[in-house]
Amino acid sequence: MSEIVAIVGAGTMGSGIAQAATVSGFDAVLIDVNDAALEKAHASLMQSLDRLVAKGKLDVSTRHAALSRLRLSTDYQQLASAHITIEAASESIALKTQLLTRIESVVRPDSIIATNTSSISITLLGAALSHPSRFVGMHFFNPVALMPLVEVIRGLHTTDATADYVRQFAAFLGKSAILVKNSPGFVVNRILVPMINEAFCLLAEHTASAKEIDDGMKLGANHPIGPLALGDLIGLDVCLAVMDVLYEDFRDPKYRPCPLLREYVAAGWLGRKTQRGVFPYKD
Repeated sequence: MSEIVAIVGAGTMGSGIAQAATVSGFDAVLIDVNDAALEKAHASLMQSLDRLVAKGKLDVSTRHAALSRLRLSTDYQQLASAHITIEAASESIALKTQLLTRIESVVRPDSIIATNTSSISITLLGAALSHPSRFVGMHFFNPVALMPLVEVIRGLHTTDATADYVRQFAAFLGKSAILVKNSPGFVVNRILVPMINEAFCLLAEHTASAKEIDDGMKLGANHPIGPLALGDLIGLDVCLAVMDVLYEDFRDPKYRPCPLLREYVAAGWLGRKTQRGVFPYKD
């Protein structure tokens, strides 16, 4: 698949998707609003590649080739040559809608448009587009370089051809795709994030310490990482956004975000990306 991949949004997920694409042999363009964001993404991507080289999971020549395939730009006209454009902005309906309509105004008529949303309705986002039939959800997991799953989510208007294309594209990235019907939280986050939210409830009630809660799930349920540490890895702001979507869409009190989770986000304690979440972190 000798095609060009474009990613809009150079945060953790966007830079991770760009890395996965270039390592797999695709030319990729990474778009963001300013050079500072792009420089930060480029530094993060190089660090990630260097870690893989140091661990023997990537050879030096592949690292160099991947970096040579990446373009960084603030110019949306760079999307005009892309075969697939993946929007990877933060979990905001207003922001995603704005970016998706801007993407559609530039890309070719036959280009696929995907969103990396963690929970927002694909049908809702697609309704903002003139041609929602080519729009699809493509939910990667963090860290993209290591996590093998991609959820492919069909909106009401998504065609079979669009869904089949992104499943094939995921396979070329070395990922395994599961096809999911449009539903709040999709599959993984509908199960996973309420568990993280419940761990916050236990922490708020002083049922156990953060370490003991995580140790309990690692030792008692064979989880490789505890739910609170996982929340820090995902980003507590992302976890809260997913819970808000679940609560708003299902109107079920079991999805009510824990007030302590909301307080951590208000404090700016978002997890690893801010070096402070449930646990403290260093660079």
